[in-house]
Amino acid sequence: MKYGFIKVAAAVPFVKVADCNYNIERIEKMIFDADSKGVEIIAFPELCITGYTCGDLLLHPYLIDKAAECLCRLVERTKECELMAIVGMPVRVEEKLFNAAVAFQKGKILGAIPKSYLPNYREFQEARWFTPARDLKFSIAHIGSFDVPIGHNIIFSSGNIGIGVEICEDMWTPYTPGTRLSLYGAEIIFNLSASNENAGKHTYLRSLISGLSSQSLCGYVYSSCGYGESSTDLVYTGKAFIAECGKIIEEMKRFEYSERMLINDIDVSYIQNERLINSSFKAAVSDYATEELTEIPFMLKSEGHSAPITRSVEKNPFLPDNIHRAERSQEIYDIQVCGLAQRLKHIHSDHAVIGISGGLDSTLALLVTVGAFDFLGIPRENIIGITMPGFGTTSQTYNNALDMMKYLGITAKDIDITDACMRHFSDIGHDPEVHDTTYENAQARERTQILMDTANKYYAPVIGTGDLSELALGWCTFNGDHMSMYSVNAGVPKTSVQLIVRHLADTDYFGNDTSKTLRSVLDTPISPELKPKSNNGEMTQITENIVGPYELHDFFIYHFLYNEYKPEKIFYLAQVAFEGQYTKKEIKKWMKTFYHRFFSQQYKRNCMPDGPKVSRISLSPRGDWRMPSDASSAMWLEEIDSFSEE
Repeated sequence: MKYGFIKVAAAVPFVKVADCNYNIERIEKMIFDADSKGVEIIAFPELCITGYTCGDLLLHPYLIDKAAECLCRLVERTKECELMAIVGMPVRVEEKLFNAAVAFQKGKILGAIPKSYLPNYREFQEARWFTPARDLKFSIAHIGSFDVPIGHNIIFSSGNIGIGVEICEDMWTPYTPGTRLSLYGAEIIFNLSASNENAGKHTYLRSLISGLSSQSLCGYVYSSCGYGESSTDLVYTGKAFIAECGKIIEEMKRFEYSERMLINDIDVSYIQNERLINSSFKAAVSDYATEELTEIPFMLKSEGHSAPITRSVEKNPFLPDNIHRAERSQEIYDIQVCGLAQRLKHIHSDHAVIGISGGLDSTLALLVTVGAFDFLGIPRENIIGITMPGFGTTSQTYNNALDMMKYLGITAKDIDITDACMRHFSDIGHDPEVHDTTYENAQARERTQILMDTANKYYAPVIGTGDLSELALGWCTFNGDHMSMYSVNAGVPKTSVQLIVRHLADTDYFGNDTSKTLRSVLDTPISPELKPKSNNGEMTQITENIVGPYELHDFFIYHFLYNEYKPEKIFYLAQVAFEGQYTKKEIKKWMKTFYHRFFSQQYKRNCMPDGPKVSRISLSPRGDWRMPSDASSAMWLEEIDSFSEE
C-alpha cells in the first residue's frame, strides 16, 4: 500500500477439465510466483478449480466434493504467502449449486461470492447447473472444515480499502454488482470470467471494462479462462485487463499458448480522491447504498515490504506517450480556437491585438488567433501583431516574430520599447544599470500598455499569451503580461504548448514557410528576454535555469492539482518517471521552488483574465481552483525538507 498503490495480478493458468488436482497445482505455482513479486491481491478465472467447461459433470457430487477438498489443500499449501487470492469454483449451499468466487489468505478461507446473473442464452446455459445469488438464503457455506461467509453483499476490507468481486456475466448487465459494491466503498472490483473468443467481442469487452471502471470510479481487474478449457464448441485463449477510472493500464496479449499473468498497480489513493471530489458519485451513494453489507477483513502487505511499482509513470501526464499525441494536440488547439471565436462573436469585434515576441507562448497564441479568424471568415489582416524589442531581445526571436507575422499574413507593427523604458526609469528614479525586478517588470508593463492602447483604437481584445505553467509559478508580471482581455493559453501547460506547436509544424498546418519558423521557435531557449544581451548578442536569461525545468513543474502541477497527491507521493513518482535524468536532490530542489511559488503567487491567479479550460486543470478562480492569496505553504515545504536526497 506504499504511496497509495496496491499491486494486483490477473492470472490465467493452464487447466484440465474436471481435474481439480492438476488445476490447483497450476494455481499454486502462480500464487507463489505472484507473492514473490510483491502482488497483494491475485484473481484467477471463473470456475478455475474444476474448469469452466465441465458441462453436466458439475452436477456430480464427486466433482463438487473434490473441488472443495482441493481448494482446502491449496489454502493450506499457500498459507505462508501474504497475498489474498481469489479463485472460482462450484459451491454447494442449501442443496443448491452456486458458481462462486472464493477468497483466501494465509491459510484461511475468507469468503465466497456467488454469481448474481447466470447467462442462459446462445452458447451459455449456466442455469442448467447453477442457482443465481438472489436465491441464496443462508449466509454461511461449509467448505471442508471452514465455515465461510457467502453472499452478494460482501466487501473485503483492509483499513480504509475495500475490495469487491463479481463474476463474468455480472459485468454485462445494466446495473452490475461491481457498480453496487463501488457505491458501498469498494475501490477495486475483481471479475473472474470465462469469456470465449468471438470475432469483434474483444474490442467490445475492452470498452466495457474501461467504461465500468470510469462509471464506478474504481480499479478493475479482469481474468478470463484460457488454454485447457474444452474446445468442443467454443475457444478460450485467456484474457486479462487491469483498468483504473476509465484507463486500461495493461492488457494481456491473446493467442499465446502459455500460462500468463498481468501484474500492475492500482492507485487507490487516486480513486479515493476522485470520489471525494465527485459530487455526483456521493449523491449516488446516498441514493443506492441502502442494503446491509458484510465486511470481511483481510491484510495488505506492510508498507515496509512493498515492492516497487510495476506501472510506468508518464513524464508528461498532460500529453502522455501512450495516447495519440497528434490527435490530442489538434483537439486542444481546436478548443482554443473555438473559445476565442466565441468571445470575438460575443463582443462583435473583427480585430484582435497580440504581442509577438518570437517565443513559444506568443507563437501558439498567434496561431490560435489566426485559426479563430479563419473560422469566422474574418481577414487575417485584422489581426494586429506587435513585436516590441527591448534590452534583451535577440536577433533570433526578433526575426522569428517578423517572419511569423509575414508568413501568416497579419498586420505587423514593430515598436521598440527601449527609449520609453529609459524615460520611465528616469521618471521613477531607477538606475538602468540595476537589472532587478523593477528593471524587468517595467518592460513587461510598457509592452502591455502598448497592446492595451492599440486595442482601444480598434475596439479589439488583447489576446493573452501566458500559459498554465507560468500562472502556476507566478512567472508573469502583475498587470503586465499577466493581463489581457482573453488568455487563450491559460489552460495549456508549457510542455503541451511545445507539443502543439510541433504538431502544427509537422503537419504544415499553416504552410511550409510558417512551419520552418515554428521549428526555429521550438529550437529557441525559453526566456522572457528582460535582461540585457551578452556582448555577442545572445540571451543571458534562460527561464528554466531560474525557476527549474518545465517538464518537472508540469509533472508537479498535474499531480498536485489534478490528482491531489501528497508531496511524498509526487516526489516518489517523479523519481520513477525521471530516473536517470534528474537526481533526488534536483527533484527536491525544484519541488520546493514549485510549492513556494505556487502558494506565494496565488494573488495573480485570483484576478486572471478569462480563458478556455482545455486540459484537465484550470487555475481560474471562477473554475477549478479557488484558494486565498495568503494560504500558507509551510506544511508542504516542511514535508519536502524531510525527503532524503540519497
